Amino acid sequence: HQLPGRPSMGSWLSYGLGSENRDLPAYVVLTSFGSGRPDDQPLYDRLWSAGFLPAKYQGVKFRNTGDPVLYLSDPPGVDRGTRRETLDELAALNRRHLAAVGDPEIQTRIAQYEMAFRMQMSVPEVVSLTQETQQTQQAYGIGNPTTDRVARYSLTARRLVERGVRFVQIYDDGWDAHSQLKQNHSTRCAAVDQPIAALLKDLKQRGLLDETIVVWATEFGRTPGAERSDGRDHHPYGFSVWMAGGGIRGGIVHGATDEIGFHAVEDRHYVTDLHATLLHQLGLDHRSLEIPGHKRLEIDFGSPINAILA
Repeated sequence: HQLPGRPSMGSWLSYGLGSENRDLPAYVVLTSFGSGRPDDQPLYDRLWSAGFLPAKYQGVKFRNTGDPVLYLSDPPGVDRGTRRETLDELAALNRRHLAAVGDPEIQTRIAQYEMAFRMQMSVPEVVSLTQETQQTQQAYGIGNPTTDRVARYSLTARRLVERGVRFVQIYDDGWDAHSQLKQNHSTRCAAVDQPIAALLKDLKQRGLLDETIVVWATEFGRTPGAERSDGRDHHPYGFSVWMAGGGIRGGIVHGATDEIGFHAVEDRHYVTDLHATLLHQLGLDHRSLEIPGHKRLEIDFGSPINAILA
């Protein structure tokens, strides 16, 4: 859907599958800003929005610096016991308000306060990469200025998946190459190749790849012709996505563009087909996922891509 205001993929999956870890959000967003380009594309919170779903299905963004989540640490002079008493009193007031007005978002607010309290313990543990061996950290590229930022988020993603987080989304900037395409893409490829390879190997070694789907995608492709002298413009008619794990067939290429890369012409698929395939592999029917009596996922025109399924 082009218009904002609808739930993101991670929110739908959180709604459809529920959570496996009561101490962590079901949907976590990591943003690996590192290109340093002042004109690069901004990221908006609506990209991981819950839309019309209850707010508890919103993606939770972990920050790059300081506390991973704002106000995760207790303020000076407030100990754990005092924070617990404060939340208990606040919950009592919210329950009285809920009984008076019946707004379900109040119940969501109570649950989110409790989740935030538990996250004070769980989030610092999951983002602490010092618990990983030096061999693992080096495999991802931690400590190397070129790969360090993406490496940290890739390893954090594995740790989140390991702990039952349903959906982890990493946004990597620097790819919006309207100009200086060769320089930008050479820099970004050098930053992501090693961490991605390490993530796939790590998931496989730990027996997690069979039940985890890794998707590398962009918002759209790039024109085969030049924009200005050294860039490419937006292009939605032919572009690539790769996937691994989770019952996706390995070692195959499915589909092709014409000879200049302008249009998809062989085994053409749409974004709705990709969504339907991912939902299918995770045990959800894209035509049935809905809020009873309210709204459906509404990707009626999508179908699972059976040719890429193992």
